[in-house]
Amino acid sequence: MLNTQHKLSRRERQIMDVLYRFGRATAAEIHQGIPDPPSYSAVRAMLRVLEEKGHIRHEEKDLRYVFIPVVPREKARRSAVRHLLDTFFDGSPEQAVATLLDVSARNLSKEELDRLVALVEKARQEGR
Repeated sequence: MLNTQHKLSRRERQIMDVLYRFGRATAAEIHQGIPDPPSYSAVRAMLRVLEEKGHIRHEEKDLRYVFIPVVPREKARRSAVRHLLDTFFDGSPEQAVATLLDVSARNLSKEELDRLVALVEKARQEGR
């Protein structure tokens, strides 16, 4: 199974972030979307590597390559969260949620808290 988050370098992750944000992008658009970008040539080289690794593919459009993530964003998100849970929370969603609430509870609106409660209730119902 392809894992798009923890087997990538920092720059490769930045490229993937841009691609997930835009859905598809040219090398120039990716270069512009990376914070403190390396040279354009370096971005093109990293795109080739990402393609060789199977993380992205390209299509030709108007004599330019347009790059597209191979793994859908939701699948990559789930893989990254699984890795985060395993690495920092001993696989415990409870510990992860407790940490998230500890860090951000005061920034959550009543509506966001209500949605979280609804998600917990839904998970409780599906778990039976």
